[in-house]
Amino acid sequence: MTSDQLTRLPLPREVPRPGPRETIRLTTAQALVRWLQHQHSERDGEVRRAIPALFAIFGHGNVAGIGQAMLQEGRDLPLFQPKHEQAMVHAALGYAKAARRLQTLACSASIGPGAANMLTGAATATTNRLPVLLLPADTFASRRPGTVLQQLEHPICADVTVNDAFRPLSRFFDRIARPEQLLTALPEAMRVLLDPAQTGAVTIALHQDVQGEAYDFPARFFEPRVWPVSRRPAAPDEIAAAVEVLRDARRPLVICGGGVRHSEAEAALRELADRCRLPVAETSAGKGALPAGFPWLVGGIGVNGTRTANELARTADVVLCVGTRLSDFTTGSRTLFEREDVRFVAINVDAADAHKLGATAIVADARAALEALEPPLAAARCEGGGRDACFAELDTRRASWRAALDADIAVAPDGPLNQGAVLRAINETVGAGDWVVAAAGWQPGDLLKLWETPPGSFTHIEFAFSCMGHEIPAGLGIRLRIGPEGEVIVIVGDGTYLMSPTELVTAVQERLRITVVVIDNGGYGSIDGLARDRTGGSVGNMFRARGMDGRFPDGERVTVDLAANAASMGAAATVTTSLPALHEALAAARAADGPSVIVCPVAGRALLDGGAFWEVGVAQA
Repeated sequence: MTSDQLTRLPLPREVPRPGPRETIRLTTAQALVRWLQHQHSERDGEVRRAIPALFAIFGHGNVAGIGQAMLQEGRDLPLFQPKHEQAMVHAALGYAKAARRLQTLACSASIGPGAANMLTGAATATTNRLPVLLLPADTFASRRPGTVLQQLEHPICADVTVNDAFRPLSRFFDRIARPEQLLTALPEAMRVLLDPAQTGAVTIALHQDVQGEAYDFPARFFEPRVWPVSRRPAAPDEIAAAVEVLRDARRPLVICGGGVRHSEAEAALRELADRCRLPVAETSAGKGALPAGFPWLVGGIGVNGTRTANELARTADVVLCVGTRLSDFTTGSRTLFEREDVRFVAINVDAADAHKLGATAIVADARAALEALEPPLAAARCEGGGRDACFAELDTRRASWRAALDADIAVAPDGPLNQGAVLRAINETVGAGDWVVAAAGWQPGDLLKLWETPPGSFTHIEFAFSCMGHEIPAGLGIRLRIGPEGEVIVIVGDGTYLMSPTELVTAVQERLRITVVVIDNGGYGSIDGLARDRTGGSVGNMFRARGMDGRFPDGERVTVDLAANAASMGAAATVTTSLPALHEALAAARAADGPSVIVCPVAGRALLDGGAFWEVGVAQA
């Protein structure tokens, strides 16, 4: 099934309603597969399939249950075959991000190590507030076989299995020990998945014997259902309190987080910023909510931010936080806002995030809140006054930062490429409909500093969990969601690529066009730089042979032919050592009908520092 076909799966239709006592005899797994195909989400009048596909790696714990059920009942639930259980969760997260959390994928893994491989993906989902449905196989509920293959034996908790590790990582967890438990577990799972304030990883563990047990399910359980994803409105008293704080601000600043993207609040934020003269800084998750060229945009904020945004943050007297959880990278480990009298206003659908830093909270959908806030705040701030002076200050600061950045990433005529120059070259090729993806190492930080998002294009910077190995499968998930149009450019370091390149095979299988740019600096360059900066030395971070004294891998450099590796999995692959060659390779990748990998050897160093502090544990002596 192509990505275009996946976006055109059937929507709910009128069917004769079964009688109240009518039943259908199905196994647990069959009932699960049938039920998933009839769930839909709705927001602003648009209905779409909530779970349009299943990613699965089958083993003895799920092949005779969910595997058989997919053959018998999965007519409208396409199956995709990933190459690693962690990767399939990351693919679901890319899909969910592109779908603005209104859709996600289900992921099924076998018992023991297969299930445990999904744990990192579960943590990434919950940290990023992105939905994913996890279906790990489990032990025998009957316990007749005794201790089963690939399972733990806990000395004092006989009912503990590997899947209990999902509990702290999931927003909802249940274990199915009887078929009829699906009647309550599945609706609750879908409610949490589609609740903007609660969403994250949802885990339904399935005992492997129970997957095959039959039950007379009520026929009405399988009727098409539409789950409304409502926009929580802003309370009038919360809006009034926010206006009171913001109206007289002399040095205001807005922080745009991922919630702006999730709630489709981009236009509302532009209107508020423009009418009320509010500079806007971006978090990693919020990157791209405002397009390049928007006059009030000041770039990324925090540890990976621009000097423009961070200088404004230091002098801000009021900070409006929209859809951000205010992580340490955003706040400079809570040192960025230096004024003693600084006050915060926060819009967030999650009350816990809305009240951080003692903020005046608006607990609401971001778009609904911004639309309610804009008219009274614009009136209170005397729309238009002081606009020219504000523009002049922002233009001066942005020009200074841009000049410093240009000098920092300049490439000598015969010198090696640097990462900043590679990213700028990629940025020059991006247009409407394109996505850029990054997650770990220097790439997400440097993208936050220099990437300029053209109108109609998108960014996905997973930096809440900063999970190595997220990038390529997330790119596949985005491609599956958006269809064949546009470009999906995945930017990874060589260390991340070596950790998880095998979903290139999945891309080849499904003819999914993604472009993977591998920035090769010979190791874990970001952490190597951090170690040298904070401790004066580094060990075990670059790819080197064992040294002469035998203590550490600090000998000669170990080189890997990354292009040959990618080519062996079926991807088109090339190495580029100049900017013209990179532009040529990017154009060729855009015209390909499958995955392309472009390897860029670079001189390893970070981009220009944005001037924010980050708390890292260092030795006291």
